[in-house]
Amino acid sequence: MTFRIDKVAIIGAGTMGGGIAAHLANIGIPVVLLDIPTPNLSEAEQNNPQARNRLVNSLYDRMVKAKPANLGRADRADLITVGNTEDDFDKLADVDWIIEVIIERLDLKQALMERLEAVRKPGSIISSNTSGIPINEIANGRSPEFKAHFLGTHFFNPPRYLKLLEIIPTPDTAPEVLDFMVAFGRDVLGKGVVVCKDTPNFIGNRFFAVAASYGIEYALDNGYTISEIDAITGPLIGRPKTATFRLMDLVGLDVMGHVNRNLYEAVAHDPYRDILKAEKISAVMGQMLDNKWLGNKTDQGFYKKVSVNGQREFWTLNPETMEYEAPEKVRIPSVGAVRKVEELGPRLRQLLAQPEDKAVTYVRDLLYYGFAYAAHVAPEIAYKLSDVDDAMRWGFSHEAGPFEIWDMLGVAETAVQMEAAGLEVADWVKTMLAAGHTSFYQNGACYDWESQSYQSLAVDKNIIVIPDLYAAGKEVARNSSASLLDMGDGVLLYEFHAKMNAIDDQIIAMGHQALAKLDKEFDALVIGNGAENFCVGANLFAVGVAAASGMWDQLTQMIKGLQSLTFALQHAPKPVVTAVQGMALGGGVEMAMAGWETVAAHESYMGLVEFGVGLIPAGGGCKETLRRKINPAMQNPHADVLPVLQEAFEQIALAKVGTSVWENRDLGYIRRSDTVVMNPDHRLAKAKQRALQLVAAGARPPEVEKIYAAGRDAMAALKLGVQSLVWGGYASEHDQLIANKLAGILTGGDLSAPAWVDPWYILDLEREAFLSLLGEQKTRDRMTHMLQTGKPLRN
Repeated sequence: MTFRIDKVAIIGAGTMGGGIAAHLANIGIPVVLLDIPTPNLSEAEQNNPQARNRLVNSLYDRMVKAKPANLGRADRADLITVGNTEDDFDKLADVDWIIEVIIERLDLKQALMERLEAVRKPGSIISSNTSGIPINEIANGRSPEFKAHFLGTHFFNPPRYLKLLEIIPTPDTAPEVLDFMVAFGRDVLGKGVVVCKDTPNFIGNRFFAVAASYGIEYALDNGYTISEIDAITGPLIGRPKTATFRLMDLVGLDVMGHVNRNLYEAVAHDPYRDILKAEKISAVMGQMLDNKWLGNKTDQGFYKKVSVNGQREFWTLNPETMEYEAPEKVRIPSVGAVRKVEELGPRLRQLLAQPEDKAVTYVRDLLYYGFAYAAHVAPEIAYKLSDVDDAMRWGFSHEAGPFEIWDMLGVAETAVQMEAAGLEVADWVKTMLAAGHTSFYQNGACYDWESQSYQSLAVDKNIIVIPDLYAAGKEVARNSSASLLDMGDGVLLYEFHAKMNAIDDQIIAMGHQALAKLDKEFDALVIGNGAENFCVGANLFAVGVAAASGMWDQLTQMIKGLQSLTFALQHAPKPVVTAVQGMALGGGVEMAMAGWETVAAHESYMGLVEFGVGLIPAGGGCKETLRRKINPAMQNPHADVLPVLQEAFEQIALAKVGTSVWENRDLGYIRRSDTVVMNPDHRLAKAKQRALQLVAAGARPPEVEKIYAAGRDAMAALKLGVQSLVWGGYASEHDQLIANKLAGILTGGDLSAPAWVDPWYILDLEREAFLSLLGEQKTRDRMTHMLQTGKPLRN
């Protein structure tokens, strides 16, 4: 049977249900979102539809207003229809997938399944988002056909942003249903899908709850401060900046306590479960829960926001006194010694080789405990060890999972040290080592504890892994900031690998080399990389130093080189496709817009933000904004340019950043014809596919368009608006200087009348204004402040 999902229903409109609904709406899938009728209505309200939906409407409103935003754009909410489970249950009759997200009570879930069976259409898929109730028990008493289409789909919160989707089949789930949902989760929902065994808390939360509880108990029991642990357990060991205690505050201590209590009761067979109720954790968190110190949701947990002399500080809890204390500077010798080691494996090896100090001791004991528990529990909860690693990377944003890190440290030698420390090494690991297998992973395969051999890992044909291209000898050219790689099938990849992928002279030089290679040796070009962010713009430090040193000829050459590059890419004789993900800021937007077409991940955040550091876009950003926003409007000779011109001006002057691909489209950085991918891992493969389609279609390069310049009257109108802001105290004189230069560029300068001008006329204005502003001390002060603090300076 062929499955399609064109419409989804969600029962339960709380935080998770609403978040899943928003994620589906972001994709463009209509959703029916139901919750119970509003309880305790007066007799007069019993038959009032608005009153009966008051609860679900309030939950819907909370979902719409949530921060970070659940919705990629406000109008995505139009795809969600709300109702209640008594009056609107018949709306489920034509949906393709029904997701249960109600309260964690088996009797209520089973009763709901009975009602669903009576209304669902044959062949529709039903799933539960539970994490605490066995999936197979929820469908007890249902028909074989119902059970064949039933399984668990456990999203992580918030569903829009967290990549992990755990799918849990039952013994009755039809294999074709499981296969379809895995593919749908990966390719349409954009998730990293892990198929789990039907065990308490599945994989991610089972491992995390135990391992995190050990880390917290160890810290509390050994006198570490909150600041020390978070300094140790963040990016240093391949984990997010939220580290340990910031993460607890983010998740909520009440949520963490609930998870631990439920898991403790559910895993009586697990010898590690006592850590979930360890003495120090129970005492400290118990008092915090009594005090309603639940974390971010109550503005205090392990951290508390405090105002000191008008400045906001985050004070940390002293677990001994239960008082909050001013933040401390954490300085640990071993941490400082390895901080600049970029790769995780070498960094951890060097850290553990440092003279013993608080960080070395903590990291070693934390990792070794995690290895021991992962090896102990993996055969119970997972079908293969790579699923545990995937769950930790996708669900908790760890750079690597426990088995991957164990490989980095050396399995055999680490196992010896673990046993010497009194930790368990699972029998299957000993069997693996005894057979001469020295790592969990090798050559695209992972060790399988059942067959006692290596089994190949599934390959997603839509993922191109850049390190694999390097390993296969596909490098064509390289410098310190960028490379050219042969993607196969005549497609060249132009990859940035500078710090934060910031544009410098080396990236620009490699771009021109890419064009030369494209002309002679390749059929198409893809611009993209494997980093979290596409490109954060120009290398501010290098630009600032050059300006302070009076290196104006070099700066002129660099800016002209970037303009020439983006222009040449846009009009290259063969297809150029850009692949965008994460942040694309300033020059990153200009590079993204330089392609014939763009493949953009949904989670792309794009903006011309140069104004915030006292500059204006000068790599073609102003020219391209005019081409994409003003030119179409002015095809009508009777059109009024000022409204759309004002919009473009404010977009750049206010440094607006799109917070999803849909908002980027509204800003003009993504075209309606561009490709959107929900799974960011697919962007390079999709960009290559699109480039080859353009080649096969014999596509011609985009023609050079003249740019509409509105002239000096429009410039005067923009400048008058800026002057009003200065008079009102909303803008500084330096803001006015920058804004006036921007107004001049966007209107073509001192043209006596509107005109269609050559694009290089606008590009020359961009470059002249950029260099002029670099000569201003206040601009350089803004640049320095941004580099030092990460925040804009108003001066």
